[in-house]
Amino acid sequence: MNKRDYTELYDEILKLDSMEECEKFFDDLCTITELDAMLQRIKAAKMLLEDKTFQEVTKETKISSATLARISKCIKYGDGGYREVLEKKKK
Repeated sequence: MNKRDYTELYDEILKLDSMEECEKFFDDLCTITELDAMLQRIKAAKMLLEDKTFQEVTKETKISSATLARISKCIKYGDGGYREVLEKKKK
């Protein structure tokens, strides 16, 4: 896969107009395990942004320390995707 392939996916996601459309699309696109993993990462990112400790996050989310370290790295040094989305949700 190349960057252009991902852009096609993102373009399709941006076409969704409602929660119902989003649910249908992601239910078709992903397995329950994949959806659970994405939800777990979002919950972990939210907790890290709320200054929760790694121990608190792993205890509540059951996320692996390797995945949590990656999320933390993305929050600190990444493009700001987690922060941008989670701050939009607050508004």
